Amino acid sequence: MTLTSFGPANLIKRSPETHPLTWRLRDDGEAVWLDEYQAKNGYAAARKAFADMAQDDIVQTVKDAGLKGRGGAGFPTGVKWGLMPKDESINIRYLLCNADEMEPNTWKDRMLMEQLPHLLIEGMLISARALKTYRGYIFLRGEYTTAAKHLNRAVAEAKAAGLLGKNILGSGFDFELFVHTGAGRYICGEETALINSLEGRRANPRSKPPFPAAVGVWGKPTCVNNVETLCNVPAIIADGVDWYKSLAREGSEDMGTKLMGFSGKVKNPGLWELPFGVTARELFEDYAGGMRDGYTLKAWQPGGAGTGFLLPEHLDAQMYAGGIGKVGTRMGTGLAMAVDNTVNMVSLLRNMEQFFSRESCGFCTPCRDGLPWSVKLLMAIEKGEGQPGDIETLLGLVGFLGPGKTFCAHAPGAVEPLGSAIKYFRSEFEAGIAPVSAAVPPLARPIVVGA
Repeated sequence: MTLTSFGPANLIKRSPETHPLTWRLRDDGEAVWLDEYQAKNGYAAARKAFADMAQDDIVQTVKDAGLKGRGGAGFPTGVKWGLMPKDESINIRYLLCNADEMEPNTWKDRMLMEQLPHLLIEGMLISARALKTYRGYIFLRGEYTTAAKHLNRAVAEAKAAGLLGKNILGSGFDFELFVHTGAGRYICGEETALINSLEGRRANPRSKPPFPAAVGVWGKPTCVNNVETLCNVPAIIADGVDWYKSLAREGSEDMGTKLMGFSGKVKNPGLWELPFGVTARELFEDYAGGMRDGYTLKAWQPGGAGTGFLLPEHLDAQMYAGGIGKVGTRMGTGLAMAVDNTVNMVSLLRNMEQFFSRESCGFCTPCRDGLPWSVKLLMAIEKGEGQPGDIETLLGLVGFLGPGKTFCAHAPGAVEPLGSAIKYFRSEFEAGIAPVSAAVPPLARPIVVGA
């Protein structure tokens, strides 16, 4: 699979009118540098924003377009921008791009940064103008070495062309942009943990309130947006609210298009820009090509390892937050994973929970101790050494680590796939429970959490 796998040619006809994020991509998968990007109408939206729009008008336009965060949480972008202080005396503000794409099975931001680095820079430039931020950082996953190289080159190109730095486009507005590579922690996807890491601190989430819009990087107002979110901004400014809303399918409450994908043993794993509201079945069958010969679809996750498992009968759900919510989980990043009939769900969940356990920052007790506990139980069940009551204990942990029970959203995301796997495939977990005659009495089998 390559990052330029965009599906059957008869299904993908990218154009500026229908594919605002991807129409500029090259067929050879190489990066689009400044001259080519500008030849493809690049930075025209930025010039419009600087010459013809007041800063507050840019914010209102993004708000009216209904753009929501594309990192997984789906918070309305214009509303988030509106939280930044209006006080003109606060002259130090920051814009952070969350490019710490650590969600398993997700690579959409990587494609944008490697192949369209100037689209992200233009999106950040317009956003900085709207938010009155004088400095921006792209907080990049450390393993994305090609993206780092391409972004740094694109920043240098933009600066040389007068599109970054001092007095941009003769407007008197200054904006400096830096690429900052992280040290490789999943928790940095949480915006306040990202801020702590950028400051050189341990990547622990912060207590909210205050929110970053009030107290962010080095105590100053800060806005944090995802890569794909920021890449939507130029098209909204260039082509308007009504056009952007018209891109989504009927019935979708989310506007615009979304980078969606499918991984696993499908015939055509890849990444596609599709309208919100497309069904998961279209994504799976028409674009991913269905399962490879010899395999059948057992289950699927709609948007990363932190989303719940669904069954083949759920494929008719529409791919937008509310559509996936109707079948019991979250859309997340929109990059789905197919689980084939050869996979044992206990082993899969043990692997997932080990990952989430290791990536916990350790700040709060339910996450720090609850996730390792789930791993111990799953390891025992996987070996056929589970004890009566272990499944109920796992379900108890799903409740104890659920939304509102922990300091941040790491633990709730970690246990969501566990709860759904037990719901749909309980018999596979029960198969790993030892016979009663071989069971160890509970008091003789203490579980030392966190060990």
